[in-house]
Amino acid sequence: MESISTFDMLKIGVGPSSSHTLGPWRAAEKWIGELQESENFLDVAEINVSIYGSLSLTGKGHATDYAIMLGLSGQDPEYIPIEHITSIVQRIKEEQRIELGGKRTLPFNPEKNIIFKKEFLPFHANGMTFEATLYTGKKIKNTYYSIGGGFVVKEERKRAKKNIEKFKAFPFPVTNGVELLDFCSKENKIISEIVLENERSLRTDAEIDHELHRIWDTMLECMYIGCHTEGSLPGGLNVRRRAFDIHKKLKDSEPYTSPQEWLSAIRKTEVKFRQILQWVSCFALAVNEVNASLGRVVTAPTNGSAGVIPAVLMYYLVIEDHKAGFDDIKKFLLVSGEIGSIFKKGATISAAMGGCQAEIGVSSAMAAGALTELLGGSPEQVLMAAEIAMEHHLGLTCDPIGGLVQIPCIERNSMGAIKAINAAELALGSDPKDAKVPLDKVVQTMWETAKDMNSKYKETSEGGLAVGVFLSDC
Repeated sequence: MESISTFDMLKIGVGPSSSHTLGPWRAAEKWIGELQESENFLDVAEINVSIYGSLSLTGKGHATDYAIMLGLSGQDPEYIPIEHITSIVQRIKEEQRIELGGKRTLPFNPEKNIIFKKEFLPFHANGMTFEATLYTGKKIKNTYYSIGGGFVVKEERKRAKKNIEKFKAFPFPVTNGVELLDFCSKENKIISEIVLENERSLRTDAEIDHELHRIWDTMLECMYIGCHTEGSLPGGLNVRRRAFDIHKKLKDSEPYTSPQEWLSAIRKTEVKFRQILQWVSCFALAVNEVNASLGRVVTAPTNGSAGVIPAVLMYYLVIEDHKAGFDDIKKFLLVSGEIGSIFKKGATISAAMGGCQAEIGVSSAMAAGALTELLGGSPEQVLMAAEIAMEHHLGLTCDPIGGLVQIPCIERNSMGAIKAINAAELALGSDPKDAKVPLDKVVQTMWETAKDMNSKYKETSEGGLAVGVFLSDC
């Protein structure tokens, strides 16, 4: 059975899309690594990359070509200085040369060597083929699929439907909600404790805490940057950044030296119900405005839905419990990651396969369940909250205007966050024995809905708002 870690579900990367940006970036890295392992790297004379389906149809808006160039250049999305991205890409375009793997220079014209093909490959909507022509004339081709959340699988392994990475078996292998609750009952543990034991089979406690700190610090920094950056988003739609304006009204314009100082200041602020809505929306918008600007975010479970989990976690930290600390953050992230993995195993987290229900819907379910545990809910109530959140996202389409992760994507994060908080409260006020729809049933329903959904509503920009609103109107 596939073992999916919290750190698979929550990855640090560059926006605007985990499937259309981070996935192709990682695929390019993997391909370079395989060329090196096969000892063909020094014999490559020319490279071409063909991208298919949803990757092709919305690739320009999602910076898929940028991601491929950066991946081929040996840049790491977790650590590349964000301010270097544009200059690296611009240099490749102007010089029509690329530093393959950061080690050798080859001719490369993005307009010629990155080919956008509208046809779909059979396994997944996000397919890409990397082709190397050797000096001997021999061609080496490898096809990869970006299956959502930054996960990448190779053509030869597609039928196994497995993550390309192999992990040791978890002590508590979970496929669905029933199994998770069974482990909680038998071990007399809450969900975060079960997940932590699984993580300990892969990493030491120190490594787990270090990585969770990195994830939270990236989320916090992302919110901080979004709340303190004014102007419009790139891409041509001229979408004004709203987090800055909302934050300014809520917190004035006090200068802060760090995201941590900013968080401490917010915690001292007393807020009323309407302001709670404003703060939660502000946090979610901030993250996804940074994401839309090729900023660094955490897939949760995707880049397009990256704002929901940090916004709900911030809600808990600054509204519900001013004394909350890292232990609370740790529980929240562990639970959210586990819920996300259940959706990935039983359905999909790719909008190109399932519409936005697979992204915002899943992120809302992840956040709802995690918040419920922090608020004292039982494991049964945690899964009930996740079910409620997804139930009210079923059928949500993915129809980005201009192929950009902006409209309606950014606002949907604030709506997903608010729904998550509401779902947690509904679950906490309910007896799980009275629930009519278990989590596993809503996961199954979401997958059936995804398969029935018309392809034009699955991140192709060929339906919904994407064609209902003319770019000239924006």
